[in-house]
Amino acid sequence: MCQLLGMNCNVPTDICFSFEGFSTRGGKTDDHRDGWGIAFFEGKGCRFFLDAKPSVFSPVAEFVRHYPIHSTHVIAHIRKATQGKVTLENCHPFRRELWGRYWVFAHNGDLPGFDPKDFSFYQPVGNTDSEKAFCLILERFREYFPQKKPPLEKLYSVLKEVSEKLAQKGIFNYLLSDGEHFFAHCSTKLSYIVRQAPFAAAHLIDQDVTVDFSELTSPSDRVAVIATTPLTDNEVWTQILPGELLVFQDGLPHKFP
Repeated sequence: MCQLLGMNCNVPTDICFSFEGFSTRGGKTDDHRDGWGIAFFEGKGCRFFLDAKPSVFSPVAEFVRHYPIHSTHVIAHIRKATQGKVTLENCHPFRRELWGRYWVFAHNGDLPGFDPKDFSFYQPVGNTDSEKAFCLILERFREYFPQKKPPLEKLYSVLKEVSEKLAQKGIFNYLLSDGEHFFAHCSTKLSYIVRQAPFAAAHLIDQDVTVDFSELTSPSDRVAVIATTPLTDNEVWTQILPGELLVFQDGLPHKFP
């Protein structure tokens, strides 16, 4: 199956270090060779990069690895196809507009037999179960809150309900953000780490690369990195529990009742 990478922080930060290790899994240290993508929120704008080539061979991925785009919300994905052909329209993350904001979604898992046909507004462009699930989530948001984005607690409640129903159909790990709130849902496997003062050095699992964050950060910085499996071997990552939906804000995870 696919792998996810996300970042949420309290100040705009680049993801070059994490993406260096993560993108290696797209055909070198792992077999996720069926395309990749990454989205960076900048205010209400969103930079978007997709490629159907494996990330280890993609010139676009090479560009992203060495271009320090600063963002507070980032979602990345490397694909191992379970449903849908290896084409650009089936690459994650997916993006749609709702309430005057871009929403970005990436999924790791498989929803066998999930093929809804009753979309009233959002339509899938490709033929993956993942994009259909994203369209369904946004459809439910529009049904419950047609005019504007609700308070976070109400939005969380609807998303939790939809996520639980979709998770009953298979494996449903995902990352979702509108550049204001960052959601992470675990069905089987998803971990995170929060880096904050006192900062230390981190070493990648997939590459022999070490970065000393104490040399690159200020004491008030805080960065949460979310990944399908840990990216570093000298830090303590927290496993998100199956069925858990977390909201990350300013680099910290939150869970509502």
